[in-house]
Amino acid sequence: MTKLAWGGGGGGIPHRDTPENNPDTPFEFTAENLKRIDAIISMYPEGHKQAATIPVLDVTQRQHGWLPISVAEVLEVPPMRIYEVATFYTMFPRQPVDKYHIQICTTTPCMLCNSDSILEAIQNKLGIKVGGMTSDKMFSLIEINDNYYTCPKDIDQIIDELKAGNGPLPGPRNGRFSCEPAGGLTSLCEPPPGPGFGIRADL
Repeated sequence: MTKLAWGGGGGGIPHRDTPENNPDTPFEFTAENLKRIDAIISMYPEGHKQAATIPVLDVTQRQHGWLPISVAEVLEVPPMRIYEVATFYTMFPRQPVDKYHIQICTTTPCMLCNSDSILEAIQNKLGIKVGGMTSDKMFSLIEINDNYYTCPKDIDQIIDELKAGNGPLPGPRNGRFSCEPAGGLTSLCEPPPGPGFGIRADL
């Protein structure tokens, strides 16, 4: 039951125990991830495991897809300390999500760049609205597993590739990189002049 989340988030800012996520929810790290966590914690002074909260939550989410509150046990901190972090950062879901958790950026810059068209394309493709879930337990940009896809015309292809089990290559498909403007370059369109440019000949 994958969520199509408007802007991200893990089920609201306040944490409330649910049948799916409460202190009795079972959770075990894999042996490999336990080694990673030990390595992370070893980077902090003794008695300061709490400082490793965010990187440990990241490991947890990469294994589990979302954050069960029982992760507090590995850090030996009160659950409230985990609540404080997980409820502050919207990229930490605190309820089960499906295999692909799709989130739409709705900040002003993204909306000005027509992020609404990406949202509409996803809704049309999956047949769900914001906050909805697909019945095949596949989909809960595009930001997918920390990779970004930004072209509305490619939504159908991206979702079809995910359904087929093929991860699309990360990055925009329109050739843009970093902070280039959506309409193309408007300055710095030519190679910079060489040394001595603009300097008086008598100097």
